[in-house]
Amino acid sequence: MTTRSRKPRPPFVAARVLAVLSLLFLAQCGGQQQTGREDAARTVQAGAQSGGTSAAMPATDGRTRAADAELARRVAREIDEGAFAAARWGVLVVSLRDGRVVYQRDAARLFLPASTMKLYTTAVALDLLGADYRWRTSVYAPAPPAAGGTVAGDLTLYGRGAPDLAARVTRHTPADQLRQLADQLYARGVRRVRGRVVGDESFLRGEALGDGWLWTDVQWYFGAEPSALTLDGNEVTVNVAPGAKVGEQARVALAPETDYVRVTNDAGTAARGARPTLGITRGLSDNEVRVWGELPVGAAGYSVRLAVHAPALWAAQLFKRELQARGIAVEGEAAARDARVRAAESFDPARAVELAAVTSGTLAEIARATNKESINLNAELILRTLGRERGAAYAPAADADETRTRNDDEAGTAVVRRWLGESAGADTEHLALHDGSGLSRLDLVTPEATVKLLARMTRSPAAAAFRASLPVAGRDGTLAGRLRGARTAEHISAKTGTITYVQALAGYAETAQGEPLAFAIICNEETDRRPATNTVDAIAALLAAYPDFAPEAKN
Repeated sequence: MTTRSRKPRPPFVAARVLAVLSLLFLAQCGGQQQTGREDAARTVQAGAQSGGTSAAMPATDGRTRAADAELARRVAREIDEGAFAAARWGVLVVSLRDGRVVYQRDAARLFLPASTMKLYTTAVALDLLGADYRWRTSVYAPAPPAAGGTVAGDLTLYGRGAPDLAARVTRHTPADQLRQLADQLYARGVRRVRGRVVGDESFLRGEALGDGWLWTDVQWYFGAEPSALTLDGNEVTVNVAPGAKVGEQARVALAPETDYVRVTNDAGTAARGARPTLGITRGLSDNEVRVWGELPVGAAGYSVRLAVHAPALWAAQLFKRELQARGIAVEGEAAARDARVRAAESFDPARAVELAAVTSGTLAEIARATNKESINLNAELILRTLGRERGAAYAPAADADETRTRNDDEAGTAVVRRWLGESAGADTEHLALHDGSGLSRLDLVTPEATVKLLARMTRSPAAAAFRASLPVAGRDGTLAGRLRGARTAEHISAKTGTITYVQALAGYAETAQGEPLAFAIICNEETDRRPATNTVDAIAALLAAYPDFAPEAKN
């Protein structure tokens, strides 16, 4: 086992356990699994070497050491004797009561986090921006409407990254905000727009897709383009149903109905009981959708959610339609503008007149939807907002020009990295942070950094909002159907993570005796046809049962 010297870090749970936890991590960097007995011995030794006193370091009694050792044995058995022994596992469990490492396995090594990356994005944003942060979406004109209600020039729908801007009512968006904006304009006396309706997404600077995203992901809703002018999650649903008779063309419909996405329907209807052979694809850089194959007569149908390419232009088109429905004539076409236009064509809100505006839900509300339902688009917009709002001051680049010109997702990951190192006390030297959602195959984090983040967030002013954003075992979000046993349901609040060859779970657990734990369980390179979800859940269930483990079945 090797160790590396590191700069001292700030406290990550409470002052009374600083020496215990930070020095313990030093001693165990890069090691294999350790039993609770070994952890306790290292804790006392590290505290003594650092000049700590017994009053500053909680003692670990024999029963606790025995329980930790039994947990270590059972976790090792789940991993090493299970179907995923060939996979690579990283696990860290830390007590939030006394700071001891209850169990660890390769906790300082690097792993793909999948959607547990959203913990990083939402935690840092809640801590730095505040749980009450809101996004504002505005409508600007060059000047107030003239006599007769005419706007002389373009009407600009200006987005600032609101994840919940909506043109229809859904469970995430209780209001049709485009209609609200049109109503406000009408109330201001606007009756005619002589120019265009421009969807402006220039507030956020960056690529349309995340760094390290796979091309096979970007046509689906979970790979939607993060735009400052995001609308309805930048997605549509394609519904396909069989015809009434064999040989008839299948029926295809979009929800919501839109001509911005164009469908070529090559799908037919097969005999009742035949095997479905349906295929659906969207172009990588357009909104051309093709549907092919067959559905049998009487089949229930099939639905998929597809991402909309170039969402700012789509928003402009929908807003123009809403204005016309409200009785406001628009003479120009719908258009879009991003941050890459020439300076002469760029838009400066300070030189325009705001005629209407809507505000988003709070960051706490957005983070709750993001983590409970694992919404990638929300996480990407939060990351870019974090970079836009805090990047220059909190995490500037090496020189002023780079700070001014770098993309907002780059600035956002720089903010996350600095916060992890300075506020959470994590070793960030080898972490690779490339997006906010975990969809990137370039992200690399450690269980140690994840647990330090979780522990630090218990001391944040936004601690309650962060905790409330996590799925609750057996109750809601992505854990609604998992860990539903009497010992686990509602005793674990954690973020799930799933991409190809990756399963992860990280969050908080309450043991059978009420001890609070922070944990991270990450499995990489799990190539079995079944996912490693059951093994991850079995480990999490052991945390909730600790120290009153159920008797093991005899072979």
